Amino acid sequence: MGKVSRKQDRSQDPMGRAIADYQKTKTADTLRVFSPMFEEDEMPLQTLFRKYEEMPEIERKALDMARGKVLDVGAGAGCHTLVLQERGVKVTAIDISPLSVEAMRRRGVIDVREQDFFTLEGRYDTILMLMNGIGIVGTMERIPAFFRHLNHLLAPGGQLLCDSSDIRYLFEDEEGHLDYPGTNYYGELVFRMQYKDTIGDPFPWLYIDKDTLAEKARENGFEATIAAEGDHYDYLARITRI
Repeated sequence: MGKVSRKQDRSQDPMGRAIADYQKTKTADTLRVFSPMFEEDEMPLQTLFRKYEEMPEIERKALDMARGKVLDVGAGAGCHTLVLQERGVKVTAIDISPLSVEAMRRRGVIDVREQDFFTLEGRYDTILMLMNGIGIVGTMERIPAFFRHLNHLLAPGGQLLCDSSDIRYLFEDEEGHLDYPGTNYYGELVFRMQYKDTIGDPFPWLYIDKDTLAEKARENGFEATIAAEGDHYDYLARITRI
């Protein structure tokens, strides 16, 4: 999955609570992830605290491509923001989790805000949505609204760097045909998180294959090019205005 980005109450902020615990003690209980489509999973908290050298190639590539005034969306524990900050890049981190925002401040993130991406104002040269960050779009139906807002936020010549995964393989039969039980796009999922006794609300999350992303970008006045591909159906896309 990835970093979540929508406003949260502290009492329903399992990821933020887990990040806060790990930031203080370098240990944390299990952050449990539930979805009606899959068996229970868990998110390893240490992945949100990685150094540049520990990040997968896709994330390193995105950070190397970042330029100008940068926005890190759903920044989590701030690992990507801190790399850019150390390089002297002007970067703003946003997250909907108040506890994550507090943890980032303690870790030394200079410009961090408790902010929903979809209500954000401002102009940025690079917008980062990493760790399946474009998943915050939620559903295919919301893609046009997402691109309208992106057009509002990107400075002239600006770029969105986002990654996602094609999860078609989870629903393929032995012959490689899609055997998906639903009628919606197979990458539209719903998740819920739990940390200790803190249970969050269900939220939609979108995994989008690269061809569909390119098609939807063109329909909305943007161009998506693939900047890097991972080993497990994941990819990094660079999205710019046409």
